[in-house]
Amino acid sequence: MTIARIIEYDRKTTQSGRAQAGRWQLEFERVEALRPDPLTGWNGSGDTNPQVRLSFPTSAAAVAYCRKHGIQFHLVPAAPVNLKIQAYADNFR
Repeated sequence: MTIARIIEYDRKTTQSGRAQAGRWQLEFERVEALRPDPLTGWNGSGDTNPQVRLSFPTSAAAVAYCRKHGIQFHLVPAAPVNLKIQAYADNFR
């Protein structure tokens, strides 16, 4: 059975705008374990689902997609952004 995570885009600390706020991304979880390649030593797997990422405007759209295609899912909301508002002069106190 295919399992997916629906993740909310979080705002980076260096961003002041809200360009990606409210957008959601669907990522498939790995079903097959990684194993080292004997020639190169790089980790690899035959499972290609984790390479697929789908973007949705709302969490409801992502949930509807999962239910339509029979994909188990869990929602991962973005962490809240807590900004400490201070004046520049506070750095010299």
